[in-house]
Amino acid sequence: MHNPKWCLFYDVHTMPACPDVGHGFDADAFTDRMKDCGVDYVVFHARCNLGVAYYDTKVGIRHPSMKGDMFGDLAAACQRKGIALTAYINVGLSHEEALRHREWTVLTTEGYTYKPDRLNHFFRSMCYNTGYGDHVVEMVKELVSGYPIAGLFLDCMHQPPCIGIECMKEMKERDVDWEDQYQLAEFANLSRVRMAQRIADAARAINPQALLYFNGVCHEYQQDIGTYLEYECLPTGGWGYDSLPTWGRYIRTLGKPVLNMTGRFHKSWGDFGGIRTEASLENDCLHGIALGMRTTIGDHFHPRGDINHAVFDLIERIYSRLQKLEPWIDGAKPVTDIGVVAPEPGFDYVHPEEYCRGEVIVKGATRMLCELKCQFDVLSPKRSWDDYKLLVLPDEILLDAEKAAKVRRHLRNGGAIVSSAWSGADPEKNGFVLDEWGVKLEGESPHDPAYILFGPEVAEGNPDMPVTLYERGIQMAAREGTRTLAEIVAPYYNRHWDGEHGFVYNPPDKGTGKPAVTLSGHVAHISHPVFTSYFNDAPVPMRQLVANLIDKMMPDPLVKADSLPSFARAMVTEQPGRRMVHILAYVPERRGARAEMIEEPIELRDVPLSLRVDGKTPQRVYLAPTEDELPFETVNGYTQTTVPVINGYAMVVFEE
Repeated sequence: MHNPKWCLFYDVHTMPACPDVGHGFDADAFTDRMKDCGVDYVVFHARCNLGVAYYDTKVGIRHPSMKGDMFGDLAAACQRKGIALTAYINVGLSHEEALRHREWTVLTTEGYTYKPDRLNHFFRSMCYNTGYGDHVVEMVKELVSGYPIAGLFLDCMHQPPCIGIECMKEMKERDVDWEDQYQLAEFANLSRVRMAQRIADAARAINPQALLYFNGVCHEYQQDIGTYLEYECLPTGGWGYDSLPTWGRYIRTLGKPVLNMTGRFHKSWGDFGGIRTEASLENDCLHGIALGMRTTIGDHFHPRGDINHAVFDLIERIYSRLQKLEPWIDGAKPVTDIGVVAPEPGFDYVHPEEYCRGEVIVKGATRMLCELKCQFDVLSPKRSWDDYKLLVLPDEILLDAEKAAKVRRHLRNGGAIVSSAWSGADPEKNGFVLDEWGVKLEGESPHDPAYILFGPEVAEGNPDMPVTLYERGIQMAAREGTRTLAEIVAPYYNRHWDGEHGFVYNPPDKGTGKPAVTLSGHVAHISHPVFTSYFNDAPVPMRQLVANLIDKMMPDPLVKADSLPSFARAMVTEQPGRRMVHILAYVPERRGARAEMIEEPIELRDVPLSLRVDGKTPQRVYLAPTEDELPFETVNGYTQTTVPVINGYAMVVFEE
């Protein structure tokens, strides 16, 4: 089974009306440019979302204007040059096949087979419980048996719920209430996971070593079906710059190889004439590497076969620099000491409203801890929380019996907890589940807005004034033995309309005696949802509060880099005999209405850096890949050095 490292991904979505598909395609020249970039793995369309195939299919619909067997020519050229090729099939969309087989399409709950917005890619989708499911399996068999491919990339599998006759019949057999949106979504998920399993079974029956990834099936649902994972993230194409740091820290905990898929487009897929700045694309690649992910860059293949040399030149420049880091990247694993637990449903997007609510919380926590240079994973609520010094339970981690057992085990093993708002409460939010919280839940905060007044133990770096808590939190009372580290200050009056005035000027009045922050043994709790607030409004005092609590609960962090600016990122990976600290210094700048632009790296100078020894005392400290030696000393369990210049990125190696 191939292990992808330096990868390319090609969209080939092409209108059936296109008159000259492949007429200028030179597979050898195309793969020569891949070799120039040091590429070992490429994904290329066998069948696109328009429903037309780019190979000599007897099952599907060959593109009517295609000259020769474009995919077959590419497969042969890749085989000659030692490049692994994976075939792309869009499973969820197949517009030409939907046009010819309307009975294969999803019938939405509103009664649409064609949704009104006909320029939206997803205006019609395919139903896996119709004859289309068998058709896709036959296409998979045709490709895996007929071409020398490394695997399959199955795309757009997140089809909407369907109430067509096949689905309706099965739902009734399963006693699924098709009028209940939650149950309907669960059945749609069952259908897509089952389709993924059918595809995997068909592919493995022919090639047991096939690489398989199902884009649109939640990562944990394909844990036992696929063989590797990808995270598609085009930060300038709608994903933003908070997605990769969050998802990357989650996906890497699932125990499979992970590819970080970015793209060369200024906007998003299908932006033929859009191209990223070199610094922005390099930042994406480096950030993924620092998270322990390998890199794939997305492009859109010109249907005629024209080679876009400007894009290849860009990728070649970036990959040629990054490939010099290969000795320190290959097999490197992330090193962390904090686990941030994602709220239910975690990264399961079967129910989008629930997922989006939790995503705000976990993205806020991720951004905050990245700015603090913490070394952390983002954890599924359904998987292990073991082996961390500190757990962060942000805003709404409600404890059922299983989660409570995880927390008890963590505390019993000497771990600490920082939690906020409703986290630690039972699923009904009636009270805190564990006595270790040391507080009584008294319901929702009565204050809108509330203010926080920091006590001396959490005052460092914060203003000596009542600070606004922008999101509604809880009211709590400290139990005997619990220390209050900050107090809630009430406003003169809440925001409201009294029939005469809208009360929108609500200054702080006086302390309430109610705690805003408590400490009970190894559990620190904040009364308000500071992580949601940080995602929405980025109030720096909330970040400083969390920093002060982390310092108190875990005074020996893995990395100390206090002089790094907040926009810089520091991440640690390790190989046998050495640890690497990756430092990134890039700033996405908001330009105009919605563009986030990285146009150049930021230069930092004379940056002090300390790495906890953990019994692995370094004998050398140097910069990779140049191996320029850095002076260092080991004091009080930390190896300390100073990085003279960081121009966007530096890898500092601590070698035993």
